[in-house]
Amino acid sequence: MQHKWEALRGSIGFYVTLAVCLLVAGISGYFLLVNREEPPAEPETPVMDTATEAPAPVVEVAEEPEVIEVISSAPKATEITSMPEVPVDDTPVTPEAPRIIVSPLKGEVLTAFSVDQLVYNPTLEDWRIHDGLDISADAGTSVLAASSGTVLSVEDDALMGTTVTLEHDGGYQTTYASLQADPAVEVGDSVSAGQIIGAVGTAPAEAAQGPHLHFSVEKDGDAVDPEEYLSK
Repeated sequence: MQHKWEALRGSIGFYVTLAVCLLVAGISGYFLLVNREEPPAEPETPVMDTATEAPAPVVEVAEEPEVIEVISSAPKATEITSMPEVPVDDTPVTPEAPRIIVSPLKGEVLTAFSVDQLVYNPTLEDWRIHDGLDISADAGTSVLAASSGTVLSVEDDALMGTTVTLEHDGGYQTTYASLQADPAVEVGDSVSAGQIIGAVGTAPAEAAQGPHLHFSVEKDGDAVDPEEYLSK
């Protein structure tokens, strides 16, 4: 009895094992069959629409740099609300030509300028001051205006003969005496430096010295040494 049970138990285990193997083989075969009948679907390839415009390129916009406000600690300049009124001088300015001074005559100096000491006059045979410069020259030698100016007067003086006086800028006056009669200019004429105004003659008060020019200069009414004036 015992041997039959053991034989039966051994038979049951065999059949159980066989059944499990058949089950596993069946399941495996089923999946193999399903996989063969339904192949995996291929992934769909996207169709490009040629009529669709290509997307515009993306332009990267640079970020603006951050602005850092700097607060200065320096004091602010004082705001000027109004400007002071400055008087404007609208007086028209007249340009002045450069002053040119020339010698009225080239010759030997007979009598120098002297107002501090008396000088002997051989014609009048006395001593007196000499407010000008006596320059020797032949009769008829041209006498020139020492500087530009205006003819102030033309006179026939009893002692100094024909005399022409010119007025200049700066308060100056120049006088040309011991001239021949009928000088080349008249009162009111404008003359330039070096212009001929007359000719050498003889002065009655200085006749003993022969023909010469008596040339004198004044500044604001005071006698000035003609040699200093000519050396300016």
